[in-house]
Amino acid sequence: MFNSVHTMQTSYVDQARTFIQATKARVTKPRVSVLALLLGQQESLSHHEIQKRLSDAALDPVTLYRVLEWLTDHQLVHRIAGADQAWRFSAGSGQHKHEHAHFQCTRCAMMTCFTDIGLPEKMTLPEGFRSEEVEVLIKGTCPNCNKAR
Repeated sequence: MFNSVHTMQTSYVDQARTFIQATKARVTKPRVSVLALLLGQQESLSHHEIQKRLSDAALDPVTLYRVLEWLTDHQLVHRIAGADQAWRFSAGSGQHKHEHAHFQCTRCAMMTCFTDIGLPEKMTLPEGFRSEEVEVLIKGTCPNCNKAR
């Protein structure tokens, strides 16, 4: 197992294995490593941030990209496009609907999911349009950046 996974709480690794097994797909070290890392995060991470945090896991950028795509396709994580147009990934897509608010700090670019903030229940779209997913992005400053002021 990757060294970085050893430093994570065992419960995240166990949860990652369980979630991946539930897809009936092969449980691989890269999938477990990436999902366990994301399960342990409060904020969403970019591909680069994940690569950096798993640097000792010997995951090349292409493998990481494929793992993130696989996790997204199997609804174990969701990806969020920030105001800076960089994708960020967050665990828990299968645990709650993706239709929730996201907050992105305009200073440090940290992105967080707010699953407890209610969204409008029904939006009326013009005839012929059908909603499949709603994204709400709130921009402002996070608590850490507010303290630094």
